Amino acid sequence: MDTPYLKVAEVFNLADGETARIRGWVYRHRAHKDKVFVVVRDSTGIIQVVVPAEREEAFSKAESVSIESAVEAEGFVKSDRRAPGGKEIRATRFEVLSQAEAFPITETASREFLLNIRHLWIRSRKMTAIFKVRSTVFGAIHEYFRSNGYYEVQCPMFITAAVEGGATLFEVPYMEKRKAYLTQSSQFYLEALIYSLEKVYTIAPSFRAEKSRTRRHLTEFWHAEAELAWAHLKDILRVEEELVSYVVRKVLEENSEELKLLGRDTSILENVEPPFPRITYDEAVEIVRSKGLPMEWGEDFGADEESVLTREFDKPFFVYGYPVSTKAFYHKNDPSNPKVTLSADLLAPEGYGEIIGGGERIEDKDELIEKIKAFGLNPADYEWYIDLRRYGSVPHAGFGLGVDRLVMWICGLDNIVDAIPFPRTIRRLYP
Repeated sequence: MDTPYLKVAEVFNLADGETARIRGWVYRHRAHKDKVFVVVRDSTGIIQVVVPAEREEAFSKAESVSIESAVEAEGFVKSDRRAPGGKEIRATRFEVLSQAEAFPITETASREFLLNIRHLWIRSRKMTAIFKVRSTVFGAIHEYFRSNGYYEVQCPMFITAAVEGGATLFEVPYMEKRKAYLTQSSQFYLEALIYSLEKVYTIAPSFRAEKSRTRRHLTEFWHAEAELAWAHLKDILRVEEELVSYVVRKVLEENSEELKLLGRDTSILENVEPPFPRITYDEAVEIVRSKGLPMEWGEDFGADEESVLTREFDKPFFVYGYPVSTKAFYHKNDPSNPKVTLSADLLAPEGYGEIIGGGERIEDKDELIEKIKAFGLNPADYEWYIDLRRYGSVPHAGFGLGVDRLVMWICGLDNIVDAIPFPRTIRRLYP
């Protein structure tokens, strides 16, 4: 009976002398006169396989194997502090299942080159670590919502009118020469669903044709959105800080090795516990000005402003009370100060900036229609959305979390393109 295959991580649980059989891909390779050292990787890690010259057939195959070749090895486990992880496999058998051609990635490869061959770069240990963290993040978001009484729903990707502003819409041809757009947000459909399910969420792609060329922007990104009936701004802020804290805690519990490989300083992450600090838009503007950046009241924060602002905090924090001009039409104006909205952004520290935008929605039909007009939009384009206010409207609030930005911050990445397997930006549609 054949020895069963083990994952690389399982081999480290074996005692010296026990037999191990693995399969994976060649991560590193070096040959000496009487030994070949092949570091093999799989989804769980790397391990060194030592093939001695006396195993002539195995030695010959190992000697000529190339980086990224698919291989299989069998042998006995031996502790060696010089080996990655402190253990290695002394091979009795080594098979090359698929000999790779010369691998094009070298240590001097540029970021642009790595993006061009993203389909190969995603095999790297760095990217593998990021994707494991990303998997934990997505799973934790689902866990939080489901354990707190939310229903997961699915919303259309084709829409007929803008949610966040017409300038960032991707127009696509639809059937019978009609126009459609790729969704910027599932928010309106989530709002419709609160009248039956009350607490709903979705995790889905959103599309923004923004001309921004920053380290934080994608044209296709993953959006975790939630809407709650019977809720006000203070209620949704509590949900946001609980959600982010839960996600970060799960990553710290499940991905300590990945964070270590990425060189992430986890001290900031360990500090992420509710309540998060809350400052007004006015206070945030004053902080930005005090750092030497000019900013007029009524302007939105750009990447530079958010960067200096977030370096004043050691955990995520809320900025609330944004001017009407900086937020979409559906945000409710503050009754005590109609110049600002009942909205808030959650910003990550360390220069990363906004990761969540949300707030209280307008529940009154006439108020919503007037605001649509004030924004230069046609109420007829939003007839079904206005309908929601005609039949049993209630106070409600919601938010959208940019999951890729959250992953970027948790992993301490320099650019958001590394937070997603195949990024789409204003300049990139390949591979």
